[in-house]
Amino acid sequence: MTPMKSGVTIVFGGAGFIGTHLLRRLQANGENSRLISVDIKRPARQVDGVEYVQADVRDLSGFEFPDNTSLIYNFAAVHTTPGHPTHEYYETNIAGALEITRLAAQHNVPEIVFTSSISVYGPGEDRKTENSLLTPVSAYGYSKMLAEKVHKNWHGGEDGRKLTIVRPAVVFGAGEGGNFTRLAKLMKKGFFIYPGRKDTIKSCISVHDLLDAIEFARSRNTGFIVFNGAYPERYTLMDIVNTFAIGHFKNVKTVNLPKWVVLGAAKLLRVMDVFKLGVHPERVLKLIRSTDVYPEWLVSQGQEYPQGLARALDRWSKETNGRFN
Repeated sequence: MTPMKSGVTIVFGGAGFIGTHLLRRLQANGENSRLISVDIKRPARQVDGVEYVQADVRDLSGFEFPDNTSLIYNFAAVHTTPGHPTHEYYETNIAGALEITRLAAQHNVPEIVFTSSISVYGPGEDRKTENSLLTPVSAYGYSKMLAEKVHKNWHGGEDGRKLTIVRPAVVFGAGEGGNFTRLAKLMKKGFFIYPGRKDTIKSCISVHDLLDAIEFARSRNTGFIVFNGAYPERYTLMDIVNTFAIGHFKNVKTVNLPKWVVLGAAKLLRVMDVFKLGVHPERVLKLIRSTDVYPEWLVSQGQEYPQGLARALDRWSKETNGRFN
């Protein structure tokens, strides 16, 4: 891990999944004089030695910002998509970026790490690298693209500032509670249905490998880096299911649901959406859309993840005694 300067490190969004793992790592590293987590929510599990502050990044006027802050991680975001009214993505993700960078400039903070998203690329079957055109289609993707620009404006406002932007793919691990957790729960029951396709590419990375990648980028001592946080292997849904099965759920049975059924369900849900049933058609369509994101910068710098997926699932299993929660 990159040696930390003496001073304060603030993690905005520290009560979340990635933020909690980061705080554990920073605390274990033991080189921080003070660690502060700022989040609108209370943490599910507190990390010993961390100061927890409950605050809304949309308005940090009441937050007592330490003058000797040397590093900010901005992980705060409204991210579940679909799942929130459009305005909430912009209010939190952009207003939060403006508030955090304003305070960083006011208090002469030299470095920020910002988590963006692969949603800035927009959907599509073609492979995306850091040099691909940003064509978001969702409010979340647009808000993250604009938040990147806010952080870039901060970086360009004064010489000597350092900015690392990471665009994570699907991040999994202990405490995630998302797609990989749901997949593991289904497979634990002994049965999994492929939703329309087996070859859907699902770029992903474990939370531990993502944090390694962030610190690797920081260690380059470059003023500005933007990179994709994903394994270089083009893992398909079938690859992920098979890796789970071989290592952890050997008796699972799989069936392929025809693609026309999935598309039909999405159309039906669009018609029935007026009844507000709580199942969004976009969630159904995401099941058959690839997210083929390649970490070109990490690969060019020699950052490798041998047996990345299998190794990460083994670690997750050990951390949760096989529960994958």
